[in-house]
Amino acid sequence: MNAPVRTFVPAAKDLHEPGYRDLAHLPGLKPHPLPLIRTVEFLKDPLAGVTANVAKFGRVYRVNNFGGWNVGLIGPEANELVLFDRDKLFSSELGWTPVIGRVFPRGLMLLDFDHHRADRRTLSVAFKPEPMRHYLGQLNEGIARGIAAFPTDAEFRFYPAIKALTLDLAATSFLGIDWGPEADAINQAFVAMVAASIGIVRFPLPGTAMGRGVKGHRFMSRFFAREIPKRRGAAGDDFFTQFCNARNEAGELLTDQEIIDHMNFLMMAAHDTLTSSLTSTLYFLAIHPEWQERVRTEIMAVRAEAGPALPFERLGDLEQTEWCFKEALRLLPPVPSIPRRALRNFEFGGFRIPAGTHVGVNPMYTHRMAEYWEEPEVFDPSRFSHNRSQGRHKYAWVPFGGGAHMCLGLHFAYMQMKSFFYTLLSQYRATVPDGYRCDFQMFPIPKPKDGLPIRLERL
Repeated sequence: MNAPVRTFVPAAKDLHEPGYRDLAHLPGLKPHPLPLIRTVEFLKDPLAGVTANVAKFGRVYRVNNFGGWNVGLIGPEANELVLFDRDKLFSSELGWTPVIGRVFPRGLMLLDFDHHRADRRTLSVAFKPEPMRHYLGQLNEGIARGIAAFPTDAEFRFYPAIKALTLDLAATSFLGIDWGPEADAINQAFVAMVAASIGIVRFPLPGTAMGRGVKGHRFMSRFFAREIPKRRGAAGDDFFTQFCNARNEAGELLTDQEIIDHMNFLMMAAHDTLTSSLTSTLYFLAIHPEWQERVRTEIMAVRAEAGPALPFERLGDLEQTEWCFKEALRLLPPVPSIPRRALRNFEFGGFRIPAGTHVGVNPMYTHRMAEYWEEPEVFDPSRFSHNRSQGRHKYAWVPFGGGAHMCLGLHFAYMQMKSFFYTLLSQYRATVPDGYRCDFQMFPIPKPKDGLPIRLERL
């Protein structure tokens, strides 16, 4: 039997950093004396910025945001090339490290090829059907408690409320504990770590977003390090305990540092991206009451047979609920842009792009391309029905990434979303002020600038 061929991944220091001259043959922006000003302008409205670039330059173009030169690759074909990565041309590690490497080092998304495959297989033990069934029971209980504490018949800011709830749920499912007095500090640590990804200053100087993010990373790393010895050799259904006792392909336990790195990253993914997704879904259901009623009807039909707690076996029955979630993720993908770095020269769209180039695909824009989405600005969940989705390019919708780096917690996210709306919409009608439209900050993870004022009216 032949041994598997290991994929060679050059270190960042071994790759040339392409500058303007290397990319001058591509359409795109010219050098700017103060490129950080350009970055600040881009962050004010990233969708408008990408739309303008595509209109002016086409689907392959160069930009220099965050002080370096990058190449945007736009459209489903670009998504497939980069995310599926059939020829192993692109490094996720070298793409994400300049963005989040200081605050989420060696997380699953920051690993490549053989290392990524081995760690992903080790961690996947926590996402098998039986553990997932256990998580759902905990989610149902925690969500019921959390929703019962929401204000009713009075307007409140939904985003901070659901953020606190998803953090509590992550503690239960991921750690098997209650946060206790450290909850606020943990929440702030993750807020700082995520905010660091778009900090203009990329070195962790005191008082900067990156400085606060690195401080948050140290805090969470100490927290997990204290807990690991308690979990080694112990039985537990939570993610953390299973990671502490999972063995890799060589039969070895993960090291403490590997567990810390994976927990930091997965907690962020489960906490912040799901907070964004639940917020956007509820927002669209509130401003489209006809869809909220359709989802409620579907939920009440299941509830009439299954009772107030959503059973694992009935997750698949919430089809239209899932359509609404997918449509919210189309319009507000939790990861609006996905970076990679080219390991070798490649060609796309008739252009040669040199090794070492930082490239990015853009779900935020691709999800609104009229070639693939009829009336792309309209909230229309039925576009995800079987009949209407047939024949659509499989990489036209990529909120969870794709290929080897497809989100490991994809099914957990669907499950938690369904549990939340199953409980919420069977008891309450969600409304927003008349004529209200929410302005979302898109980067690094979409969130409503005003917190999203919501009113829950008891049915």
